[in-house]
Amino acid sequence: MKLKTSIFLTTLATLGVISSADAGSAVDMYAGMTIGAGAQTAFADNQDRTNTAQSFGAMFGVDIPMFRVEAEYNYLTTANSHSNVALANVYFKMPSTVIKPYLGLGIGLNFNGEDTEYATIKYDTTTAYQAMLGVTLGVPALPFKFDVEARALYLPDVYKIANVSPDILQYEGRVKIRYIF
Repeated sequence: MKLKTSIFLTTLATLGVISSADAGSAVDMYAGMTIGAGAQTAFADNQDRTNTAQSFGAMFGVDIPMFRVEAEYNYLTTANSHSNVALANVYFKMPSTVIKPYLGLGIGLNFNGEDTEYATIKYDTTTAYQAMLGVTLGVPALPFKFDVEARALYLPDVYKIANVSPDILQYEGRVKIRYIF
């Protein structure tokens, strides 16, 4: 093989490795984790209660040029309650170059939670809904992406006791790190 051909093929191979590490292919699979902080409000018969809240989670998904689809797990906690939430999310990405804004929606299940403020009350398994608004920041030549987002998570009728069925709204800022395979 000629020297010019060898240099050309080596350059193409190097660029291919760099572009795949930067998630430049049409379909990228990823796994990641998230941490969030904000507040959680329980709405129940004019006895609304707001506490600071945190969330910790993991996700696995597929990133396609105009949208992302992912499965997400979250552990939600406040001073006197905790819950587990599994969600399926769809993100609509807006065209941009460096900072990539997105809008997301999710639906799933709230399960295995409890409230211990006055007595230990186990949560029912209920539907969960969420909406997200954020931006994605890529790291050039590395297989990582960072998402910074605002999220509102709604859990209706988490339990029923004495004809009271509170709804929960958790709103927070979150940071995600995603590893692109």
